[in-house]
Amino acid sequence: MTDRDDERWLMINGRRWRRTDPSLPDDVVEDLKSHLGRGRSGVRVAKKAGDEDAVAAARVRVGLAKHGLGERGPYWWEDPADVRLERAREALRQLDAL
Repeated sequence: MTDRDDERWLMINGRRWRRTDPSLPDDVVEDLKSHLGRGRSGVRVAKKAGDEDAVAAARVRVGLAKHGLGERGPYWWEDPADVRLERAREALRQLDAL
């Protein structure tokens, strides 16, 4: 990987994962990661309970958080910083409304 790739991708066990957008303010990242953790926990608990509706709802939370962090959806490095910040804030608005 090139230096530029190192700031965009994280390699774990040979698998490439997109990194969080480094331009996002720390408080926004913290809030999004809090939602991400709650979503992942919700998936785990719902799977254990066999509640597919709850699994789906928790996965929506995970997906919104990952989109807000820039880890899913459009490549964050292809958009201007203001567009990326608005995308993250919109994800937070949606997550806070859940």
